[in-house]
Amino acid sequence: MIDGLEIRPDDLTSPETQALVARHLTAMQAHSPPGSVHALDAVQLKAGGLAFWSAWVRGRIAGMGALKRLDDRCGEIKSMRVAAEFLGQGVGRAILRRIIEEARAVGLAELYLETGSAEAFRPALSLYESEGFRSCDPFAGYRDDPFSRFMHRRI
Repeated sequence: MIDGLEIRPDDLTSPETQALVARHLTAMQAHSPPGSVHALDAVQLKAGGLAFWSAWVRGRIAGMGALKRLDDRCGEIKSMRVAAEFLGQGVGRAILRRIIEEARAVGLAELYLETGSAEAFRPALSLYESEGFRSCDPFAGYRDDPFSRFMHRRI
């Protein structure tokens, strides 16, 4: 794990957070066709009633992630992103574990996520698999899509 990593709730108002959300959207659009991009912009993240966290290292944004409650038992992980300069340093795993911890704390029993299926998503898929997520059918209004991969884990 990276020294000095701090993960904290974020209201999406800082320029650093907004820039990382924008970079996330740009990357998603670069690797998936328009109808297959399910990433949210900052306005959608704020309006969606999601819990959102950002990760910081010595005053620099290192990553982000969100939890969307689907119902009383289930949640969805949204907007996972690690800033390029922090890739491969454990930031994504730390954010994912924080989201899982928070989901448990609010009484959720299951987590789902949707991510891309292209080669660019291989590191994310490896992370999710290493943390116990397994492939599943589409959920919560998603539809089968060759550019999406759906995953699930009991917590």
